[in-house]
Amino acid sequence: MPSWGEILAEITASAAAHGGQPDFDGIRRKYLTRLHQLTGRDTIVYSTDWLRGVQPMSSIDLGDMQGMMEVCQGLKSSGLDVILHSPGGSAEATASIVRYLRGKFSDIRVFVPLAAMSAASMWALAGDWVVMGKHSQLGPIDPQLITPQGAAMPARAVIDQFERAKAEVQANPAALGAWAPILQQYGPALLEQCEKAEELARRLVREWLATYMFRGEENAEEKAKETARYFADYETHQSHSLGITRDQARGAGVKVIDLEAVQELQDAVLSVHHATLHTLNGPSVKIIENHQGRAFVLQIQQIVAMQAPGQGQLAMPLPIQLPQQPS
Repeated sequence: MPSWGEILAEITASAAAHGGQPDFDGIRRKYLTRLHQLTGRDTIVYSTDWLRGVQPMSSIDLGDMQGMMEVCQGLKSSGLDVILHSPGGSAEATASIVRYLRGKFSDIRVFVPLAAMSAASMWALAGDWVVMGKHSQLGPIDPQLITPQGAAMPARAVIDQFERAKAEVQANPAALGAWAPILQQYGPALLEQCEKAEELARRLVREWLATYMFRGEENAEEKAKETARYFADYETHQSHSLGITRDQARGAGVKVIDLEAVQELQDAVLSVHHATLHTLNGPSVKIIENHQGRAFVLQIQQIVAMQAPGQGQLAMPLPIQLPQQPS
């Protein structure tokens, strides 16, 4: 298997034959084609640039449906492999993607070459199998709310804090003075939103597990409920960023295939992953692509807005969606 550094060297060397520009697309597609030839299954990559920090437009959102429609065009088999690398995003958008893919494919394997967190974990749990390496991780699916200051806040933490405040004030009304500044930041519907968001995540994963991964099994509904509860349990994980290993996922009932079980398959999957991450070191922040070379790429470019003399320039990121046809 070419290592991360060896694929980088291959990409760098390709510039000599391409007018001085590294052939990121050609090399990435070469390894994606090899993976398809090995498995004989339709294959899609969904990968985003998030390991270098929060990147604009790197989360799962409803706009990804356009990408899914693009890369599913021309795929006709019943089996699909998804290589998933994502920090998560919108549970509602993930539900739309899962509904679309499960309407087209009856057998889906989700490969996690490194990490599929939050809503991406929900997506993975909608597959028939999850394929993980020793280094791979899923993540808790407890909802995160974005505060007006832009910080992520666990929905369960909001509920727990409110319950704690209520108990302390009931026991000692004088404590209201200390709690008032904290409680004032909560909108009138925030607690309801937190509770509904938790219910949604658990319900979606429970339904997907019972319908797909556990279908035909005895007590599928109860198994699905317990697995969804584990992934959604804030008290168990305590951090939304805490990785869930394949052994932990398997212990929670998830059907996990070890990526290392077939060395040739591991090599092919990780080569695609490495080549994709190298592409994401440029202006691209999200790549959705199939083995036929059809792709939907989201890029961020800098647009400079001129101001009055002496006031400098303003730069703002602009998302650019680039559907690409097979080369």
